[in-house]
Amino acid sequence: MAQLQRIAIAPSQFQQEQILLTPEQQHYLGRVLRLREGDRFIAMNGKGKWWLVQLEGIQAKILEPLEVQTELAVSITLIVALPKGNGFDEVVRCCTELGVAVIAPVISERTLLDPSPQKLERWRRIAQEAAEQSERSFVPTILAPVSFLSLVMSQSSFGNQQYICEARGSYPHLYDCLHDTEQMTIAIGPEGGWTPMEIDSAINAGFQPVSLGRRIFRAVTAPIVALSIVAAHLESKSSFLRDSIK
Repeated sequence: MAQLQRIAIAPSQFQQEQILLTPEQQHYLGRVLRLREGDRFIAMNGKGKWWLVQLEGIQAKILEPLEVQTELAVSITLIVALPKGNGFDEVVRCCTELGVAVIAPVISERTLLDPSPQKLERWRRIAQEAAEQSERSFVPTILAPVSFLSLVMSQSSFGNQQYICEARGSYPHLYDCLHDTEQMTIAIGPEGGWTPMEIDSAINAGFQPVSLGRRIFRAVTAPIVALSIVAAHLESKSSFLRDSIK
């Protein structure tokens, strides 16, 4: 089953026990993957549901639902100050693979990028492709960019674990601050880091300042490091619990 190709399907494509394939999906399955009539692949709705399906022309017949367990035990929202250039593409791709639930790009006081509306569509497409590749059950939600201060001051629900990562200062390591929860938010700054006012605003909103270690990471690297730390903590803990039950 692990060798079958995975395709993300929109809800509008489902019709009874059939899935209507888009022209792009037909081209990808037939021309790129060389699948033929009767070949099987996996359809996923990006919201936790998978199905084993069979190619039938411009449609796919649903054969059976599939049970998958690839998600982290905690829903993680990643707030990321947009890095310059196309660096955010890599952030979306890698953090999707690592299990993030929501990515919230923000404009900080030191952000150099002014993203176009086309960028948001590109990021969402990258997230979908990365979710398919990494066998995720869910495609992460990519929010539209807003200013960091407005997001922090909006009193949005960030969960009971809220962290803002800062390279300068004597802050505890993120790993040492993790504890049981169902929802977590991690904020990562831009090139040059957060400004003192941004850190103070985050602290006033309930964020805890943390460190990712003794080294200074690039703006593109830091989100990947943070997600890796959390994913390793959660999945090693899950493995320990499974081994204890056996």
